[in-house]
Amino acid sequence: LSKPLPDAAAFRFGQLIKKARLQAGLSQEEVARKSGTSRFYISKIENDKADLELSTFRKIVEAGLGKKLKLTIE
Repeated sequence: LSKPLPDAAAFRFGQLIKKARLQAGLSQEEVARKSGTSRFYISKIENDKADLELSTFRKIVEAGLGKKLKLTIE
């Protein structure tokens, strides 16, 4: 049986990216350049207006933000 997610807002990857970007003091343009995407695409992701593949999410986190992506399933 599948269970609904307890809090869908907690799984908004765009908000995670935006928070990390602001904490790092980076612009959308800087993150886009470092991760090989566009500022427009970063903006769409941050506003939850774009689908995001895990591989792209990893590239943005690691190359764009200079962070390490950890994913756990408990």
